[in-house]
Amino acid sequence: MNLNRIDHIAIIVTDLEKARHFYVEQLGFTVVREVFRQDRNDTILNLKIGDEPDSPEIELFVEKNPPKRVSNPEACGLRHLAFRVDDVEKAVAELEQKGIECEPIRMDPYTKNRMTFFRDPDGLPLELHE
Repeated sequence: MNLNRIDHIAIIVTDLEKARHFYVEQLGFTVVREVFRQDRNDTILNLKIGDEPDSPEIELFVEKNPPKRVSNPEACGLRHLAFRVDDVEKAVAELEQKGIECEPIRMDPYTKNRMTFFRDPDGLPLELHE
């Protein structure tokens, strides 16, 4: 098997408009497509970051009552989603201007890069990694 790249990352969210505002308006993702699935009574919102044609997509599944995370962030499954940035201090300042709280910036002990965490509207941990 030859795995070429990550195609998409699926995230379950509870509110389409809050998720769209957060990921599109505040973080700058571009909407690729939005599909309402009548048979499942749910919506999938595909998002893309960057200009590269092969950039991975974020696939948001809107579910009204998904099970809650068992623990945070150590539940089995996705621990967090990390985004690479050139300047973590600048990115934190931009997020905070938009009302998004970030944890204090710290040094990753393994990569020696600066990093911090923030959360999406449903509490999913997101990381900025320099």
